[in-house]
Amino acid sequence: MKTTTLETKIHDFLAQKRIAVVGVSSDNGRHPVGNAIYRRLKTAEHDVFPVNPHMQTFEGDRCYPDLQSITGGVDGVVIITRPETTERIVRDCSAAGVRRVWMHQSIGKGSSVSPAAVEYCRQHDISVIAGACPMMYGAGVDFGHTCMRWILKLKGGLPT
Repeated sequence: MKTTTLETKIHDFLAQKRIAVVGVSSDNGRHPVGNAIYRRLKTAEHDVFPVNPHMQTFEGDRCYPDLQSITGGVDGVVIITRPETTERIVRDCSAAGVRRVWMHQSIGKGSSVSPAAVEYCRQHDISVIAGACPMMYGAGVDFGHTCMRWILKLKGGLPT
């Protein structure tokens, strides 16, 4: 796989129509990030597919137990899970033919990034964004996420 810049990977990822969000939750109070990303992508007119094996529906939409269950597949996957779960999910991405993965990372605590999963993506020709948040990019970015992106860029905290 050729090396590309972060901005190129982000532009390519957000240009995709069909995106799965792995890690939506019925507990919005304790696990709001996946839900917020799902809503933002939906508002940006992506076809968004919630993935959580413990839920049948999410906000009125069918919730899928895994990536292979999504009829027609997806172009990209945002992962908001624990790092050890991320490793299983990137293998599912490979099996489902998904070529783009974004592993979410909060500015404070909380990260889906797994070094083993990142290496797996690189070895299997999957474009990987290992960190940051999709809500920091694209049309309609809120002030808070704009500030986070600026601070992370200034401090060298954005993924490579």
